[in-house]
Amino acid sequence: QVRVMESGGGSVQTGGSLRLSCVASPVIDSCMGWFRQAPGKQREGVTAIYAGGQRTLYSNSVKGRFTISQDNGKNTVYLQMNNLKPEDSAMYYCAAGTLAACNAWSSSGPGTGTRFESWGQGTQVTVSS
Repeated sequence: QVRVMESGGGSVQTGGSLRLSCVASPVIDSCMGWFRQAPGKQREGVTAIYAGGQRTLYSNSVKGRFTISQDNGKNTVYLQMNNLKPEDSAMYYCAAGTLAACNAWSSSGPGTGTRFESWGQGTQVTVSS
């Protein structure tokens, strides 16, 4: 089973940028995703990427501001977050899964990630106004 570990969270002001990293061990899985959960709210899908990076998926709330990418040589998936807003504040989690996870997202929307099998411990992102 793939293990993942996130890093790169922090505090920024509205309009700022952050880049999160997710290192997968031993290798990037068939589907890698980023999820977030704010206090008192349900976990929500942010973005996902198919193995090889040929296809990406985004939630409507981050489309055009966030970009997911992967570096297979480093077994790392990145989440570049630009034009951050206070409502982006949350704990961000990296998740790994099979193609079924990305296919489910593609057909039914991001959901809460129940098809993903491995999760990191999370990294906090705080955006102040």
